[in-house]
Amino acid sequence: MSKLPSIASIAMILAISATGEAFAHAHLKTTTPDDKASVSSPSELDLTFTEELNLKFSGVKVTGPDKKDVKLGDPSLKAGDKVLSVPVPGTLPSGEYTVDWHVLSTDGHKTGGTYGFTVKP
Repeated sequence: MSKLPSIASIAMILAISATGEAFAHAHLKTTTPDDKASVSSPSELDLTFTEELNLKFSGVKVTGPDKKDVKLGDPSLKAGDKVLSVPVPGTLPSGEYTVDWHVLSTDGHKTGGTYGFTVKP
């Protein structure tokens, strides 16, 4: 019995696995505050991703209940460059906030999305 079919199958599985790694993207894993959470005014936003990020090409925009942009501090990376941390100076008024984010993973893939939270009175 030939070993060629077994070897070919193993080679195909390894090739597919390697291709999956090459096309990985930085997906949003968790946020602080959590999506749809009702919280006191946060002092920072922490967005945790599945891949390391390139800070230069990553960012966050927060829109407040008045539909105006919230002034934020300079973002930084934490936890092995997988957490995008953005300071929120001052106290946010109560209401609903929308967080629009975009990131570039260190392997060159762009992702983005939106989530929201509410600041309770």
